[in-house]
Order: sequence, then C-alpha cells, then structure tokens
Amino acid sequence: MRLSVRHTTRYRYDTPLTNAMQQLRLTPEDGPTQKIVEWSIQAPGIERATTYKDAFGNQVHMVSGGGTVHDVEITASGVVDTIDTNGILGHEPDAGIPPRIFTRITPLTQANQAIRRLASQAETDDRVAGFHALMHTIRERVDYKVGVTETHASATSALAAGEGVCQDHAHIFIAAARSIGIPARYVSGYLLLEDEQASEAHHAWAEVFLDGLGWTGFDISNDMCPTDRYIRLTVGLDSRSAAPIRGIRFGGLEENLHVEVDVAQAAFQQQQ
Repeated sequence: MRLSVRHTTRYRYDTPLTNAMQQLRLTPEDGPTQKIVEWSIQAPGIERATTYKDAFGNQVHMVSGGGTVHDVEITASGVVDTIDTNGILGHEPDAGIPPRIFTRITPLTQANQAIRRLASQAETDDRVAGFHALMHTIRERVDYKVGVTETHASATSALAAGEGVCQDHAHIFIAAARSIGIPARYVSGYLLLEDEQASEAHHAWAEVFLDGLGWTGFDISNDMCPTDRYIRLTVGLDSRSAAPIRGIRFGGLEENLHVEVDVAQAAFQQQQ
C-alpha cells in the first residue's frame, strides 16, 4: 500500500523563545515492512542541522534556532510504500544493535507483581500464541481513553488506572516481556485508520524478539499485529527514548503544543 503522511507539530509560547535545540526523529527508514518513496522535514534551522544515528538506529536531525519568536512549527511529510508481513520484521543483521539491549528496564517499563502475573501468559512453548494472549489481556484490562494518563506514564500506573492510550498499552506489554527476559522495544509511527480519517496523533506499539522469527510487532490498542496500514518511525526503550521530538529551550515560559497527523492512502503513479 502507498501511504502519504503529513505530521505537523506547533509550539506557541506566551513569552518570547530566545533559543532552542531539538532532536528531530522524524525520518522513517527503509525496512522489511516499508520503502520510503519521498520524505522531507521543514523546521527552523533544518538547513544547518547535524544529522546522525542514535543508539537505537534512528536518524536524528539536531536543529537549533535563535531570535525571539512566539511560534515554532515543524512539519514532516512524505510518501511510503508499505508491505504486510503479519507484523514480522525478522532479524536485523546489519543494524548492529544486539536484541539484549532491549531487555533493559527503564522507569517507564518497570514491572510489579500485577504485570509479572500478566507476563506468565507468554511463558509457553508457543511464544507467538503466548504474546497474542498477553496482548488481548492487556487490551481487555486497560480501556483506550485519551487524557487520563500523563504524557510519559509508567506501565504500573497505567495498569492500575485501567485506562490509557497506545503508549500506555505498549509500556505495559514491554514491561511484561522484559520481566520474563524477552527483548522488547517501543515503536512510534503512523497508522492509517480504517475509515481513512486523519489520526489524532502519531501511533505507538511494541515489538518483541522471538526465537525463529526475530522482531515481531504487536499493536495492543488495536488488538492486532501491524499490517500495511502502519509506518514505523522510531524505536527505543520506551516513549521517552523513541520520542519524535525532544529538546531544550531558553525563554518561552508557558508552552502550548498542538500536533496534527494526516495519513491517507496515496495513488501509485504510472511509469512514463
């Protein structure tokens, strides 16, 4: 499937912003499930950006801007061809990042007794069936509801609340997997909704590394494995390390953030 994406992030400050440095993880990479047709980023200072790969293989643009402004707008857009692999990415021999890195527990992915009980469902001879069962149970236990958890809520707090959004579902799933020694990573990206309406924000899911299959994705919020409606953008240990935009600023005491994401099916152009 060919998908088009437009992801705009707007910041507005009550007092002038004198300077800012931001890490933009807004460039998707080619892989088993997607091929990038075209992609661009528009942001203050992007023409002077320093570009590098972070510890998890994400492409990063480090931008900085000066002057006194009240508004900052960052837009990433492009076209991606996606492939349905039933959620299986497989092994990544060229990535240079050993899967065991993703057994590291972070404050957002710590497991308590309740999460470890959930994880026992995945401790079966059939790991694929076990993680599907874990996905179903988390979705049943934690209703999808916007605005009930903090931006970077922990897995334990989200499970206790019984409500949350996609990043909360992913954190619980990751915490459970790591508690039984299975590498698990957080994925941030885009999703074409079934009705093809604009998404409210970028989407998040989880991937676990399974013997014989390699990396395999699970979208707990939608209770399914990723299909060709998904675009992978970043990976990390949790929502903080995989955040599409991170940075520091000077000035601008009160920040108002607005994010718009539009994902649509694009037409293939015939070769001339």
